[in-house]
Amino acid sequence: MKKATFGAGCFWGVEMSFMQMEGVVNTKVGYMGGELDNPSYEDVCSDRTGHAEVVYIEYDESKIDYEKLVRHFFEMHDPTQIDRQGPDVGTQYRSVIFFYDDNQKKIAQQIKDELEASDKFNDYIATIIEPAKEFWPAEEYHQKYLIKNKTASCSIFGNNKH
Repeated sequence: MKKATFGAGCFWGVEMSFMQMEGVVNTKVGYMGGELDNPSYEDVCSDRTGHAEVVYIEYDESKIDYEKLVRHFFEMHDPTQIDRQGPDVGTQYRSVIFFYDDNQKKIAQQIKDELEASDKFNDYIATIIEPAKEFWPAEEYHQKYLIKNKTASCSIFGNNKH
């Protein structure tokens, strides 16, 4: 299995969107990019840890490639918003791609550059592309939240074009 990690606002909706893709084998929501070890949801929500809410993905490269995941990421949210997504505001909701190797970095940057050169978005793409750090799983009640609670109340579904 290959791995990928993305932050695009509230991790509940991001997880649900990626879970529906053929070739995505496993997802977990959690935190990445900050300085505090083993942060809690409350720590991250304080907007002082530097972490983003993210979805860690394991995928079968024979069924889906990294490029398709990155393109899906850019379509599921508004990558021009800085430190927010819809009603969710704070650095923990930033648009971010965490890469695990040079190939992932190259693909993510090429797609971001391609989208910026197009007129698809009316503003600069704020998505940050940075090396993956340690992934800290969120509390169990956050895992598969929208499925467990039979709801689609997460704001990402308002932006989802799929």
